Amino acid sequence: LFVNRVLCFRDITALAPMVRVGTLPMRLLALDYGADIVYCEELIDIKMVTCERVVNEELDTVDFVAPDERVMFRTCERERDRVVFQMGTADPDRALAVALLVEKDVAAIDVNMGCPKEYSTKGGMGAALLSDPDKIEAILTKLVQGLSKPVTCKIRILPSMEDTVRLVQRIERTGVAAIAVHGRTREERPKHPLHCDFLKAVSGAVGVPVIANGGSLDMVKSFEDVAAFRSATGAAAVMLARAAMWNPSVFRRQGLLPVQTVMEDYLKYAVRYDNHAFNTKYCLCQMLRDKVESEMGKLVKTAQTLSDICAAYGMQAYYEEVQVLLRSRRGLHPPETPVTLGGVTTMALRFHRRDYPPEITPKMFLLEWCRKEKLEQPHYHTVSTTHIYRPISDRLFLSTVTVDNKQYRSTLWEKSKKGAEQAAALVCLRVLRLPEGRRGEEQQQEEESGLGGKRKRAVAPPLLAAAPPQEEQEEEREVNKKIHLSDREAETEVTNGNHHKTHMP
Repeated sequence: LFVNRVLCFRDITALAPMVRVGTLPMRLLALDYGADIVYCEELIDIKMVTCERVVNEELDTVDFVAPDERVMFRTCERERDRVVFQMGTADPDRALAVALLVEKDVAAIDVNMGCPKEYSTKGGMGAALLSDPDKIEAILTKLVQGLSKPVTCKIRILPSMEDTVRLVQRIERTGVAAIAVHGRTREERPKHPLHCDFLKAVSGAVGVPVIANGGSLDMVKSFEDVAAFRSATGAAAVMLARAAMWNPSVFRRQGLLPVQTVMEDYLKYAVRYDNHAFNTKYCLCQMLRDKVESEMGKLVKTAQTLSDICAAYGMQAYYEEVQVLLRSRRGLHPPETPVTLGGVTTMALRFHRRDYPPEITPKMFLLEWCRKEKLEQPHYHTVSTTHIYRPISDRLFLSTVTVDNKQYRSTLWEKSKKGAEQAAALVCLRVLRLPEGRRGEEQQQEEESGLGGKRKRAVAPPLLAAAPPQEEQEEEREVNKKIHLSDREAETEVTNGNHHKTHMP
């Protein structure tokens, strides 16, 4: 599997990249059952490039967390030398930026050039790249030259065998370590027969390993069929998608396990690594297949939490056991513990305007405290995500405040410059154990901060006290516009929607 400590793609069986399926629990389960290599689901470069790499000490994972706190990619030490990170991209520079972000935590980088779905092709990614070989070459060359890990790609065949061979030969010249080929065209679907003749021609035309894909329905139903599929295609390796989605024990040399056993094994990983409940439900329903309308299937479909799903499988005791373990780790590493790196003290705090009375904010409290202590007024330095491929209309902000020659910052990005500055002030107040100005704490804080007069003038009529101010309503409408999800982003939210719970660098 390894040559000079570098992942080898010959004589292996791999879990294919599958949207909504290839998350951490499925990858680990496939490895347990005998898969040599596992691919993560396609992750879009525009989303990944905004992520922060965070070590999650509670789950013992490495999380790549988006500014909105969603975990876009979660991995762990168990799979580090076996997992291939697949991205959707149409931009060489952005592809390299994402690859460099994840390179140390994965075994190889793959570019999706075969997905025919609109969420991928509409941005010029996936199968759309098949009609632009110059861009294919530019992306792969950039990655091969810029990375220390192997680079691969996954394509579909073209309508002509000659054109397919020419494309694969051109890809080989970029220096990739392997090429996965799905034996159907962009327009064809699983109901169409697999073109083993195309796969055989491609395998014989290049020296780089070709990984055959697409035989789940026609040729591969258990591990015994893998050798025959490889022989029929002349490929160096085999990649399984639907056969593994239906029953990941297809990788077992000893034969398939009962689906009930497989689902319980999968659920253990989902609970252990806090997988999103809706993603967990989706994967279990794929395994249930025609039994999805059974009593068990109905319980799974109506479940709203991992606890509910475990109840459906009679695994409540396991769920509680894991929660006890995670709670004990959480106690050792509280999520709001200040961490100082590079002279900046950080906490995972977000500013919510509704938590504060009108005209009272953390920035005001911090300013008043500095005046009282005869310190220079706080200085804020704010950066935005504009420089990392995010639309100007969808910018996010991070601010650092300097007080008494010390710096403070929240690790969470805000949707406005003002919000970022308030979050930085909030971190400073929290670290210094000063009043923050929140609702319900006014009397003590007013006396300590000297803001009593301002607070009295700002009091809203009792009947309106619960209503957010007009400024906040307008801001909320703007935020909603900014965070409106595309079809692909909405799908990703369901897949990896679990918010990052512990922000420990």
